[in-house]
Amino acid sequence: MAVPVYKRILLKLSGEALMGEDRYGISRGAIERMVSDVVEAKNMGVEIAVVLGGGNIFRGVALGAQGMDRATADYMGMLATVMNSLALADALKQSGVVARVMSAIGIDQVVESYVRPKALQYLEEGKVVVFAAGTGNPFFTTDTAAALRGAEMGAEVVLKATKVDGVYTADPMQDPSAERYLTITFDEVIERHLEVMDAAAFALCRDQQLPIRIFSTLKPGALKRILEGENEGTLVHM
Repeated sequence: MAVPVYKRILLKLSGEALMGEDRYGISRGAIERMVSDVVEAKNMGVEIAVVLGGGNIFRGVALGAQGMDRATADYMGMLATVMNSLALADALKQSGVVARVMSAIGIDQVVESYVRPKALQYLEEGKVVVFAAGTGNPFFTTDTAAALRGAEMGAEVVLKATKVDGVYTADPMQDPSAERYLTITFDEVIERHLEVMDAAAFALCRDQQLPIRIFSTLKPGALKRILEGENEGTLVHM
């Protein structure tokens, strides 16, 4: 088996990716594909931290949240990420991988609270650490949470899995002539308003010199190819 180019990674998975072909909720097939990729990476000796979004669950209540106080809606989204994290951790357990869910908001009867030294210990022990509830604060996205936790954990890269295989000059779903960047700098992404992640996440990673690679969660074996050093997706760097 190839030696991985990264020892420790922060994997950002969107909530929408968990839906599969469903309108909302958690698709068993989608989560099994994710687990398969994580297990493969784990078997390569990579230490893995994960941040999950909550859009797949929040989408089901989004209409009811219209007109709601923004902070309240954001807390609802954080709780959605806790449900997704529990589902992922359970699926990993069934695949023989020990995972620990750590929440940025206190839900002690369900999951343990995030404590940085404990999370680092889990990673060093070979456990997959799943960070739930974003940053624990409203007005911040799970992309920013991924950048923050990646920096705190000393990850060598943030790997963002989306439905699009990288950063494009325009939305490839709407513009067939859009071209994919193989590499692009943080400043270029921010200046060109390429919204594959929010600007706060890009700025934080830029300040911490933490590269981001954006790739498609729909492409089989993409995560493994990245860990083997292949130029999958788009690399955002200094």
